Amino acid sequence: MAWRGVHIAKPARLSFADGQIVINQDDGSIRLPLEDIACLILDTPQITVTCAMLSACAGQGVAVIVPDAKHHPAGMLLPFHQHYAQAHVAQAQVETSEPFRKRCWQAIVKAKINNQASVAAMRDATAAKALRAMAGQVGSGDPDNVEARAARAYWGALFDDFRRSDENDRRNACLNYGYAIARAALARGLVACGLLPAFGLHHRSRTNAFNLVDDLIEPLRPMIDRLVAQHAPAPSTAALSKEDRQILVGVLTETVWIEQEKLTLLAAVEKIAASLVRAIDAGSAAVLLQPALDAP
Repeated sequence: MAWRGVHIAKPARLSFADGQIVINQDDGSIRLPLEDIACLILDTPQITVTCAMLSACAGQGVAVIVPDAKHHPAGMLLPFHQHYAQAHVAQAQVETSEPFRKRCWQAIVKAKINNQASVAAMRDATAAKALRAMAGQVGSGDPDNVEARAARAYWGALFDDFRRSDENDRRNACLNYGYAIARAALARGLVACGLLPAFGLHHRSRTNAFNLVDDLIEPLRPMIDRLVAQHAPAPSTAALSKEDRQILVGVLTETVWIEQEKLTLLAAVEKIAASLVRAIDAGSAAVLLQPALDAP
């Protein structure tokens, strides 16, 4: 099983040989077994890659991520037809019933709010208790939008002087970068299970190729929030630094609980994706596994 994310921020030439990615830089070269890599982040425009390397990454199911001018992830290479029953899984996915999708969304939002409570407890026990109460109020499809009410309480407890919409706040830049890394890992896991990322359970935007990713990432967001709160808790207008990005890539090896098992994010998203396939086949939202930040 692939277990690592690789972040390259210096000029380099990447090629493929003998089952390994070869990284040539001015100060030497290193080789990394391709089978160990889940995500490859090419975080500078001064990187060249060979077609053979990209083809090998696609064949192995490695998500290759490229940034924009501000170093925010802008695009991703994912493999086609990686699952043995691709057509069967995809057809079952698009034919899911609305009640099933609503029950899945209920479970997702409930798990998200419980994880927000776990993170909020680092600073505000009262807010954490209120969030856990809100989690119990989530109905099928979240018709009362408990998710939004919880968000207002959560961000106020987690950060001082914070607005999620403030693009100039370094904390938001860190959050967005971490979410993008987790999003890429989840997209990789969904594709590996034969699921179509564009067809969501709750998110249904015509212009979003990753609606399903944006559904399933919700309970994982508090994991990134916790990392940012520990790394960059104070207001700042500083740009996202190389150190910030390297720390945030580390979210791939942060751990969560799924049932009785403690897993890295990379392992967890694969387990979540596989459970969604089983849930679709069974027609039961109860089969969809949810990550938890606290041990059961």
